[in-house]
Amino acid sequence: MKRYLQTIISLLFIVLFGSACTRENNVQTLTYSTWGSQSEIQVMKPIIADFEVKNNVKVKLIYIPQNYFQKLHLLFASNQAPDVIFINNYYLPVYAKAGLLEDVSAYFKEEFENKTFFQNAVNALSLNDKKYGIPRDISNMVVYYNKDIFLQNKTDYPNKNWNYKDLRRIASRLTQKDKWGIGFEENPIFWEPILWSNGGGIFANDGELILNSQESKKALNYCIELKTKYHVAPTQIESANRTMAQMFLDEKVAMIISGRWLVPKFREEASFDWDIINLPQGTKGSIAGSDSSGWAISKSAKDKELAARFIKHMSSKATIEKFTKSGLITPARKDCAYSNIFLDNQKPKSAKIFLDINENAIVTPIPDKYNQKIERLTKLLEPYFLGEKKISPSTQFEL
Repeated sequence: MKRYLQTIISLLFIVLFGSACTRENNVQTLTYSTWGSQSEIQVMKPIIADFEVKNNVKVKLIYIPQNYFQKLHLLFASNQAPDVIFINNYYLPVYAKAGLLEDVSAYFKEEFENKTFFQNAVNALSLNDKKYGIPRDISNMVVYYNKDIFLQNKTDYPNKNWNYKDLRRIASRLTQKDKWGIGFEENPIFWEPILWSNGGGIFANDGELILNSQESKKALNYCIELKTKYHVAPTQIESANRTMAQMFLDEKVAMIISGRWLVPKFREEASFDWDIINLPQGTKGSIAGSDSSGWAISKSAKDKELAARFIKHMSSKATIEKFTKSGLITPARKDCAYSNIFLDNQKPKSAKIFLDINENAIVTPIPDKYNQKIERLTKLLEPYFLGEKKISPSTQFEL
């Protein structure tokens, strides 16, 4: 029965997605999987169509807007892996260590030699000195702030030299009744840079758990106490399941910690003036993470040269400029990042901060079973962020 079900699943994938690098009506077919918003897909479709015309190729787009990596696992398990895969640095090691991705070094020798991309973005999609992906963007955390709320409360805007005492002081000044000075999601990606900036972290580069160091616990406790002791940031209960982005738009929080992906939404929906600033200075400076998304080639792709040609098209200056215009990404290509396309004088006016913080940003360490460990950590910390438990010098987290 089990073998029968597996056969049915495999047949369904063949019907839905077809075989990789096949031919239809004597036209070669390439499969490409990605996630993304509908607006992002609308930007992407004419870019793909242009490649099809120029190369006499049919690109089958496998669009997976939700549960992307779960469904990608199924594609690999059923031998229906896409030829080209949009991927991020959190999941790339899973596939690279399993021998499912192609080292792209030989196909992009010129780009790597010319340092077309920010080096930390390249590093984020590399493993054991092999380059498995071509980066589209870099992702790091900044503080968004509502300039109108600052003006209403006669409070100076934060500057690049502010520290964590300043953040708490400013947040306290901006907190009133059902409004808070600062907000952040409780997933570690939003607060781990605070640990890095203060000499801690969750994992070291070799995968060792360092969350139990005194530096890490002290910085984590700072984040927790913003919610539970000083009440300048909303708890999950107080946010009533609203995202911090939505609370920011509703002017329920004056500042939030988040990434570049919110820019299009804020440009379209915010009824107030807003800008960004780097995270405060800690004992080690202001250190942001440097995560990246980009394109990888499946080891099973039958025509890897064609797959590489498609990635060259998707990562070209002309294409990245189109993605950049939407406001969605901080481009990994230097020539697009330091251009009027990115620094376009739209909101946020301080967009160059995304580039400035990238200079000292670190690639998030991704040990084995990283995603499962982070999921466990998020669950473990729920009672701490609600004030039901407290971190002590003897507290030990096990992941």
